[in-house]
Amino acid sequence: MSSSATKIAIAYGLKELVKTKALNKITISDITEKCGINRQTFYYHFADMMDLIEWIIEKEADEALKNNTSYDTWQEGFESLLEMLKQDKVFVLNVYHHVSNEYTEHYLYKVTYNLLYRVVEEKSKGMIIKEEDKVFIANFYKYGFVGLVCEWIKKDMADEPKLIVSRLNSLIQGSFAQALNNARLDH
Repeated sequence: MSSSATKIAIAYGLKELVKTKALNKITISDITEKCGINRQTFYYHFADMMDLIEWIIEKEADEALKNNTSYDTWQEGFESLLEMLKQDKVFVLNVYHHVSNEYTEHYLYKVTYNLLYRVVEEKSKGMIIKEEDKVFIANFYKYGFVGLVCEWIKKDMADEPKLIVSRLNSLIQGSFAQALNNARLDH
């Protein structure tokens, strides 16, 4: 089995286990038994359970966002990310409730910042804007987006992702451009 296939099998094993057992009760031995591998194989691919969880989330987020990172498509990317989280609801809620909220937020901040920074970069083409201002703008929106996602997860993901993105889009329509215009050094 290839390295990638082994990682996917281990991830699938963990996801299957969280359907019947709380994440904080699952051990590496449970995962290796479920996958039919030994502990050494697990540790060859992942440092620990948190490393596995991070790999799962990053791989799935990359897939959700892969072609939707521009100003014109960020809505589709963010909606796709929310849909992915909702489809993996049992796993996401387990991570949210049994892993430090700081970890969950850190991951969400990382993914969201990358998406938003690409949008800021795109919208600032041709403008003279300090890097620190671009970072500030991306961070500002990142905190709002992540706050909404955390609240949505906390409320058992009740709202439909399309509704959340629609509300977000109506709030920030044109505000990226306005924030960048205010930060311009060449006007």
